[in-house]
Amino acid sequence: MDAETAREFASQHHHAVFATRRRDGSPQMSPVAVAVDPDGQLTVSSRETAVKVRNLRRDPNYDLVVLTNSFFPPWISIRGTAEVVALPEALPGLVQYYRDVSGEHSNWDEYRAAMVQERRVLLRLSIDEVGPKVSG
Repeated sequence: MDAETAREFASQHHHAVFATRRRDGSPQMSPVAVAVDPDGQLTVSSRETAVKVRNLRRDPNYDLVVLTNSFFPPWISIRGTAEVVALPEALPGLVQYYRDVSGEHSNWDEYRAAMVQERRVLLRLSIDEVGPKVSG
């Protein structure tokens, strides 16, 4: 499996489990929706105050498992580093993220206001390693 295959899979399957590292090295995991923007960058929306964002600011390494809607195989794992993009720079990317995951919003002004009120950030994820590499 390679990065392009991972992008294609994630563009069709948005359910994922995202893992960051706590200070003690143990995993902090949370369910997320993942998207692939027009530049081929994986993206996730989060809140400025979320533990995963705090962890990524300290250690940008992440792991992600992308699952199908049925939960069962196929699935992919991705490892890389994350860039946290804060508001106001994150707003265009958050709009694109919503479009990629859910389509058009009924009121984009309302959506943008909610992103500001919720203190949303956009996580831009590199794809450094993709799996599974073996099955068993």
